[in-house]
Amino acid sequence: MIPESPEPVKLIIGILYSDAGRLRGAFEMMEEVFGSVDSVSDIFPFRVSDYYKPEMGARIYRRFASFGELVHPGSLASIKIKTNHIEEELALEGKRKVNLDPGVMDFDKFVLASCKYNGQKIYLDQGVWADLTLRYRKGHFEPYPWSFPDFKRGDYENVFLSIRESFKKQRKEAVIPSNGKRKKP
Repeated sequence: MIPESPEPVKLIIGILYSDAGRLRGAFEMMEEVFGSVDSVSDIFPFRVSDYYKPEMGARIYRRFASFGELVHPGSLASIKIKTNHIEEELALEGKRKVNLDPGVMDFDKFVLASCKYNGQKIYLDQGVWADLTLRYRKGHFEPYPWSFPDFKRGDYENVFLSIRESFKKQRKEAVIPSNGKRKKP
């Protein structure tokens, strides 16, 4: 059997931040590297863990940004390396004030990139693992037993449903009407 080329996916970056100025810098740098942002979520207070508190401070917020340009799913590891560089550039005295967690969405799932091993993660490349985070089923996103607590609670479901609708429209527009074939990513 000949392997098929994968369809393009939607790039979404989860952002934890404690400094609004550095967040603005992160958006500028992300757009420079990944192209235009096509949606930004509301601000969510991040209160599910104290893990980031020593580095980022007590008041941490979360947002999600999705990008207009669809990406090849095999690019997730290199995207994570690029977001790590952005984090380093925005750090203050060696401490991150912005944490960027890239992921990709297709019709059935949302997968985050991680530099930390865990039993459910699949190695990609360059020290980066794929962490299956949510699956889409019967009109909803469902977490896995290992998903982060805020994802398990469904805090961001409306964000992901909205991004999925945008992704569906993009994919539909990528079909070339004359021959029915999709454009390559």
